[in-house]
Amino acid sequence: MKASGVLAAAAARVGPAIRKQVITITDEAASRVHHLLLQRQKPFLRLGVKARGCNGLSYTLNYADEKGKFDELVEEKGVRILVEPKALMHVIGTKMDFIDDKLRSEFVFINPNSQGQCGCGESFMTTSTSSSAKQSG
Repeated sequence: MKASGVLAAAAARVGPAIRKQVITITDEAASRVHHLLLQRQKPFLRLGVKARGCNGLSYTLNYADEKGKFDELVEEKGVRILVEPKALMHVIGTKMDFIDDKLRSEFVFINPNSQGQCGCGESFMTTSTSSSAKQSG
C-alpha cells in the first residue's frame, strides 16, 4: 500500500477533524443576532474590523446575503456569522456577547488578542496592528 493510501485509510478511521470555531457566541448574543436577522430577513451577519478610533481597530457588523469566497463561516446556536478574511487574525478566540441594561444595549467582544483599547471601548489594538503602526511611523 502506498503512503498516500495509508494516510487516506488513517484519515477515514479518525473521521472528520473537529475544528474550533474562530469566535464563540454567548446565548444572549445568539438570541439578539437571530432576532436581527429575522427582522431584516437576512441569512448572515458579517463581522469585520476597520482601521479607526484612537487605538487602531474597531469592530464592524453588517448584514449579508451570501458568503464571500474567503469569509469564515461560524455556525453556532442557530445563527450564522461570517468573519471577513482581513478580520480573522484579529478576532481568533474572541467571545461575542450582547449586553442590554439600563445604560446600554450593544454587542461586546471579549478578545484575547487585544493588547489595549481606548477609554470609551470603541477601538482596540492587537499585536498585528501595533507592529504595523510601528513600521509605518
